[in-house]
Amino acid sequence: MLAAYLAWGVLPVYWKALDEVAALTILCHRIAWSLLFVGLLLAATRRTTGLRGVLKNRRILLLLGCSSLMIGVNWLIYIWAVNAGKILETALGYYINPLVNVFFGVAFLKDRLRPVKWIAIALAAAGVAFQVAMLGHLPATALALAFSFALYGLIRKLTPVDALTGLFVETLVLFLPALAWLALGPSAGFASGAPSRTALLAGTGLVTSVPLIWFAYGARRLSLVTVGLMQYLSPTIGFLIGMFRYGERLTSVEWGTFACVWAALALYTASAFLESRDARQADALS
Repeated sequence: MLAAYLAWGVLPVYWKALDEVAALTILCHRIAWSLLFVGLLLAATRRTTGLRGVLKNRRILLLLGCSSLMIGVNWLIYIWAVNAGKILETALGYYINPLVNVFFGVAFLKDRLRPVKWIAIALAAAGVAFQVAMLGHLPATALALAFSFALYGLIRKLTPVDALTGLFVETLVLFLPALAWLALGPSAGFASGAPSRTALLAGTGLVTSVPLIWFAYGARRLSLVTVGLMQYLSPTIGFLIGMFRYGERLTSVEWGTFACVWAALALYTASAFLESRDARQADALS
């Protein structure tokens, strides 16, 4: 789990190394090479039987088609934002994401929240509203990342498919449009590129798939509270990289937004920890 979050945290450095390539071209390579790598991994681990069952189930295919659109949008926005000098705003998006997940759980899955978690959501919303009031615009990139990834998570929660098989089908859905862009688009970026760029583009399949495998392995063995605490590692690393490696800066208003979101996450995490402790105590008594 730690390896997965560290890998996701330093991912901006990888995309920055490809900043001369258009974001859409990078995305298409990411889709194509992920499909190849995950397909080989499924074959090597003899999990193709489950894949055949998924491909025959129309409901699951429809859900994975929807999730593929969400993850494609999320990947594209993230790559573009990193190379447009918005790493700090991408970090804000992934800080907000857990709170959006909680809100979606209430709205779509009928989850019930303690008042503290409602306060956390309201505090994060107040931070965004403060930025709108003072600067006259939303942190659009952050919100787009948070909501697209939350929608992706919601759809995958409703889809009874393991992470690796799901990723294969999602990239399969996106493969033909990606291949068409790489073959016919105005920016090849691969065949005509330097060897180092070629290697980086081919490596997008690895940097996409390997952390996901690590995450799936760890998630089965760790408590939800531990996973929840560790999820803040990636945006924190991204925040530090954006500020100290690439020299991005925040205005005083944007610092205010981050402060509200960080306070909201502290409340949310403390509430989740207490709920987990109470549940363990109840199980022990029973």
